[in-house]
Amino acid sequence: MAATVDIRRAADRAATKIDWLDSKHSFSFGHNYDPANTHHGLLLVNNDDIVKPGSGFDTHPHRDMEIITWVLQGSLVHQDSTGHSGVIYPGLAQRMSAGRGILHSEKNDSWTLTGDETHNEPVHFVQMWVVPDESGLDPGYQQLEIDDELLRGGLVTIASGMPEHREQAAIAIRNRYAALHGARLQPGDTVELPEAPYLHLFVPRGEVRLEGAGALHEGDAVRFSAAGGQRVTATEPAEILVWEMHAGLAG
Repeated sequence: MAATVDIRRAADRAATKIDWLDSKHSFSFGHNYDPANTHHGLLLVNNDDIVKPGSGFDTHPHRDMEIITWVLQGSLVHQDSTGHSGVIYPGLAQRMSAGRGILHSEKNDSWTLTGDETHNEPVHFVQMWVVPDESGLDPGYQQLEIDDELLRGGLVTIASGMPEHREQAAIAIRNRYAALHGARLQPGDTVELPEAPYLHLFVPRGEVRLEGAGALHEGDAVRFSAAGGQRVTATEPAEILVWEMHAGLAG
């Protein structure tokens, strides 16, 4: 595999924009289908979503997918057919394993669970899907608080199925070849990317500089093949999400 660094700019993403939803898709999603852009490594979906208050995704099905949700601003209510319900907020990572089949909804209406007054704040979150090692597994759910100070100290593992991360405080995903790392960076902070056959770097907010490639702005992404080790430096307050993948999908 030849080493490549493929920069994808925010403005080039496909979009779904309706009354209550502003969604940007890094890969083919829904009616936005591009046969040349279906995945990178094991990552099939990287959606950057903003949902208005009182709205959201009604109950819908998923199957054989590991779904990670990372909230940047506001709060998102999750409810599913296994009986799980809760409010996801910044710093609380969530994983839903669809397994042999699950129904769930995601809405910006936390007051329905907390009893608080209604709010008018949109929720901004990134949802990422990776394939599991096996199909037909039992559906599952996990959430975990990722300490803000750790995120400010460099790359922190948010979710992983890789054996070497078992002792770390991270959500478990059902793929032994994939891990999601994240960092919140202040201007001048620098982190070094891991080395792997496939990496996906996403900048959900702020601006950073990638060694050898220049500035990356909010919504930009980079797909690495047979690469890694580059340094990422924040030029303004920023957040990054990095998928480290040691296998890929055929095709």
